[in-house]
Amino acid sequence: MTVIVVGAGINGVTSAIELKKRGHKVILVDPGPLPHPLAASTDISKAVRAAYGPDEDYTALADRCIELWRKWNTEFGIGLYHETGVLFICRHPMQPGDFEYESCRVLQEQGHRLERFDSAKFHRRFPAFAPGRFQDGFFDPDAGYVESGRVVATLIEHAKSIGVELRERSKFVALDESEHRVSGIVMEDGQRIDADAVVIAAGAWVPYSLPSTKNFFRATGHPVFHLKPDEPDLFLPERFPFFGADISKTGYYGFPLNQGVVKIANHGPGREMSPDSVERVVTAKDENDLREFLRSTIPALAEAPIVFTRVCMYCDTNDGDFWIAPDPERPNLVIATGDCGHGFKFAPVFGELVADALERKSNPLLQKFRWRPEIESGETKEAARFAPEQR
Repeated sequence: MTVIVVGAGINGVTSAIELKKRGHKVILVDPGPLPHPLAASTDISKAVRAAYGPDEDYTALADRCIELWRKWNTEFGIGLYHETGVLFICRHPMQPGDFEYESCRVLQEQGHRLERFDSAKFHRRFPAFAPGRFQDGFFDPDAGYVESGRVVATLIEHAKSIGVELRERSKFVALDESEHRVSGIVMEDGQRIDADAVVIAAGAWVPYSLPSTKNFFRATGHPVFHLKPDEPDLFLPERFPFFGADISKTGYYGFPLNQGVVKIANHGPGREMSPDSVERVVTAKDENDLREFLRSTIPALAEAPIVFTRVCMYCDTNDGDFWIAPDPERPNLVIATGDCGHGFKFAPVFGELVADALERKSNPLLQKFRWRPEIESGETKEAARFAPEQR
């Protein structure tokens, strides 16, 4: 079977690799260059964590992915995944129902060896954080971050090496379809590419590329900052691991020193926008909010120069879960998107899920990620995500 995959970010390239391994002819199409500079995947780091509040499905899947990230480090001979551990901290004692409490409970049930801290012990070990600011939390050593831009670049080269046909700098504009069947895609220059099936894995571009999906997906932009610390030793991984600071109440998370900078970002509601919008810039309010957070939480970064900013695009679903499913009206079309800002860590299994959906193979997770137009916006969210109305 010939399969076109639209979008060569992390979702698309992993889908293309898995489909090729299963014997299909695969054409991977992207407006390029690759890695695409506007893609959510193109950054210096993405979080890898198994902490998902009470959601045992995501925790188990993330545990599997962590093992596969370690394996990829060996297979590719590159340190793509850095196991710094993750620190989730909160200003008040953890209570049932909180993201941190429920994550701690589920992780321990699944065998994670967590460390708990009181305020004094916490500050001795992690001195960059404001003394006395946090009263509770936990450290999970089985977590860290991946160098996401390098991951995508590595996988693109791997895809080419196994025979995936790459159409770089080729912009998809429409499906080629008739009588509820897709026969290929139409490019911006008018060229048609024929295929037996099409996978749309274009992230935040999906609701704009396929307007029929706008009721299911929203593209939202979220601020990312790279800061250059005056005291870089404070931000080495052993003293400043990947962290979430009251994340479900503030949205703020960050990473240790990497390429000379500390990355801080916000996992919150974001602003709805097209990924190609001129509004896709970090605002003065975004920076002011960051400075306020840093002054109260990480004083050593409060005045650190910001050397780079970007707006990371999410493709949000109405319930915070991924969307990996055939279109009921066009069964040879699979939509594979809905990262909701927490998808990159699942790269080692994403292609498997997409290929199973396309081939109609049994996979219990595909029920969670099914075609679900009945879900209304705001019903639920990913457990770590800050939602002001739920503060």
